[in-house]
Amino acid sequence: MAAHQEKKLAEERKHKTMQNGTKASQGQWGRAWEVDWFSLASILFLLMFAPLIVYYFIMSCAQYQCSLTEPLLDLLTSSKHLSDIWNRTPMLTCRAAGIYSLWVTFQVVLYMSIPDFCHKFLPGYVGGVQEGAVTPAGVVNKYEINGLQAWIITHVLWFANASFLHFFSPTIIFDNWIPLLWCANILGYAVSTFAMIKGYFFPTNAKDCKFTGNFFYDYMMGIEFNPRIGKWFDFKLFFNGRPGIVAWTLINLSFAAKQQELYGEVTNSMILVNVLQGIYVLDFFWNEAWYLKTIDICHDHFGWYLGWGDCVWLPYLYTLQGLYLVYHPVQLCTAHAVGVLTLGLLGYYIFRATNHQKDLFRRTNGACRIWGKRPQYIECSYTSVDGAKYYSKLLTSGFWGWARHFNYTGDLMGSLAYCLACGFGHILPYFYIIYMSILLTHRCVRDEHRCSSKYGKDWDRYTAAVPYRLLPGVF
Repeated sequence: MAAHQEKKLAEERKHKTMQNGTKASQGQWGRAWEVDWFSLASILFLLMFAPLIVYYFIMSCAQYQCSLTEPLLDLLTSSKHLSDIWNRTPMLTCRAAGIYSLWVTFQVVLYMSIPDFCHKFLPGYVGGVQEGAVTPAGVVNKYEINGLQAWIITHVLWFANASFLHFFSPTIIFDNWIPLLWCANILGYAVSTFAMIKGYFFPTNAKDCKFTGNFFYDYMMGIEFNPRIGKWFDFKLFFNGRPGIVAWTLINLSFAAKQQELYGEVTNSMILVNVLQGIYVLDFFWNEAWYLKTIDICHDHFGWYLGWGDCVWLPYLYTLQGLYLVYHPVQLCTAHAVGVLTLGLLGYYIFRATNHQKDLFRRTNGACRIWGKRPQYIECSYTSVDGAKYYSKLLTSGFWGWARHFNYTGDLMGSLAYCLACGFGHILPYFYIIYMSILLTHRCVRDEHRCSSKYGKDWDRYTAAVPYRLLPGVF
């Protein structure tokens, strides 16, 4: 009897150890299992103030000619009250609701109903059905990569309307900018709330869910790793890429059309913003299959951070330069314009070349040449939640030998170019470089913490080989 009981206790200890090992292994992936006080405070701050920040920027442009200080001065000196500012703010309209509903529905149709055909005639483009990375539970999801196709169809129809059909004015987005903001907020909160409910009651894969027990953290950072409806509608891929990023270039085009309508010309600064941001957007869709291996898809769970962020934060704050130039048209001198263009293109080259080096290294498993030489790398291993051991290589050659996140450095150079195109009259268009610097620095730290937990001593060897994060010799 005693021997039987001792055997039972041993089995229970073994089972508990296996459970803890599983949890620890899964904890190497995705967001946190537990919430510290600083994380919770940050989450509450963002939930309360991020929507207000977006409103403040857009309201400042509409009512104060893009001044960020005058609204505060008016309130502090009692020249105006909050009710005065709010009463001058356009409300949700049936027209805006119809435009936004039609827009989102159209993007869903393009995403779900038209298999990709671009990869059949565009050399080098990877589209159609592709596999994502291994999830924490060991699942490999399949995706229909057709974002470039959706972008092309959308813009062909946009230019056809502007040039021939004239069903609506190209300024339609600017003319309904604030009413559309309320629509975007409704969708952002709706999809985030639905994702949380789905994670509790009918998750796509229960093993890829994380619960902290803290409502605000779970709502913000998400529960499900890859929430899906049916086989193909993937929340993360759709909302990360469509409708926000497809809309990005349309929004800029609408701002350019408004500038033409108001001033009779489109300034070279507006053209630069459209071109440089258009290159970035096209790059995103050309490399959408590669995007499946990035931090957004491979590690982030889907919650308010992605749901609301992709619906509201991205289209409204990433386009501030174009909006600013509607209110403050800037005609740059030749030297300034050439400098901005050079910085933007150099930043894009570094961003793309750095990512290409890593992609080439992964695809060939190191059997390639980078800068004419065989690549150097660190061998490492990690364990998934199912207990399987995987092996990987961390590149230390090329740009990846200069800094551990040199692709972010190129991204920041491009971001600065967008802002410099607007001149130096106001700080508002420079919000983007400030935000991106904070975001990418935080992402560096977050990604490295995850990699340290995932790879252990192998990661220490890697950081010793590549000591800098973003700027060689500095940081």
